[in-house]
Amino acid sequence: MANYDDLEEELGAEAVRPRRRQPAGRSYDPLFAPWDDSPDDESPDAIARASSTSDSDDLFWDLPADVVLQPQRAAAALPATYPDRTQPTYEQRLAELQRRLRAETVVVPTPQRRWTVTARELVETLLLALLIFMAVRVSFQNFRVDGRSMQPSLEHGEYLIVNKLAYASIDFGFLDWLPFVDADGSTNLWGNPERGDVVVFHAPTSPNRDFIKRIIGIPGDTVDIDRSAGTVRVNGDLLNEPYIQGTTTCTGGCTFVIPERDTRDSLAECGSDACYFVMGDNRQNSSDSRMGWFVPEENIIGKTLITYWQDGGPDFNAAPNHSVDFVDEATASE
Repeated sequence: MANYDDLEEELGAEAVRPRRRQPAGRSYDPLFAPWDDSPDDESPDAIARASSTSDSDDLFWDLPADVVLQPQRAAAALPATYPDRTQPTYEQRLAELQRRLRAETVVVPTPQRRWTVTARELVETLLLALLIFMAVRVSFQNFRVDGRSMQPSLEHGEYLIVNKLAYASIDFGFLDWLPFVDADGSTNLWGNPERGDVVVFHAPTSPNRDFIKRIIGIPGDTVDIDRSAGTVRVNGDLLNEPYIQGTTTCTGGCTFVIPERDTRDSLAECGSDACYFVMGDNRQNSSDSRMGWFVPEENIIGKTLITYWQDGGPDFNAAPNHSVDFVDEATASE
């Protein structure tokens, strides 16, 4: 086999000196067109030029055409060092490129599919909006104060939001088969109506109308109104009511006994398991329980939460719910 020095002397140093290939002159897309190694010109010189411009990262040898066409001479011209055959093959690099393209490709739907996707998204948006509206409507409701029975706490024409879940109840009777479960009737999830709560309810005397009043007596209470002094006592204790306007009066009997919860008297008195005594804050201009009726628990729509509109403009305030305080008569007499 001829050595490298003899070959260099015979062919010339420039003919066997290794160098990096330059980028191929013609356009080639490995993903969409098969590679054609054969040049248009089948002459020996054209074949040699094509081999010198093939797309590869390995070293090549710029040999004359007669050497290229004679494999034995070409083999004798190879140096002792060969390209690194541990490099990924062309097929492996092509497969990796295709995998990356598939992973990063954004699929643009066809016009027909685009309309289908748009219609589906529109339906989903409308259903979600309807679900949110119904959930809010079930939980909260806005009301307009009509009349002056709650002055000065609430003015005529004022808008407020009522929490309809404040006194929500659930009946666990379907769980009475479980051990250690006492499922006796319905249970209020967040608590029962309390003294001082301002509530909206269906009027017992006119179910088509909604009233807004303050709870003064709860089941089991006895409410006494002193006609001369204009004061209110609950279970013998004098109420402290700084939120009222005018003097509390009454007609006929001024003592009101509220039946206990879940009794026959309660059902007979108001047709419910729980009855409530209510009055307006404007005591001289309010139609309320002083006229002889109680509010059934089922008639209560909810507890006032906030006021948001007054005098023709937005005005956000907490609802006038006040805890009922009792006057210490011993301290007051001193």
